[in-house]
Amino acid sequence: MKLPVVLIPGEAGYFVAQVPIIPGCISQGKTVDEALKNIKEAAELCLECMEEEGWTLSEEYTIEQIEVAA
Repeated sequence: MKLPVVLIPGEAGYFVAQVPIIPGCISQGKTVDEALKNIKEAAELCLECMEEEGWTLSEEYTIEQIEVAA
């Protein structure tokens, strides 16, 4: 299964990684590669817990962008 990941530069040179279709699935790493490795592990654990609790992840989703006034 392929999942979307959002990478954002964080504090102290870390990269924050988040899987937006899994609520609360977030991790970080000192490099992009480390952040991706860590978020993969986090996603797998989140999916395992979801399955144990009877939740399912929709395989249908779209990713859109919106423009906001800042």
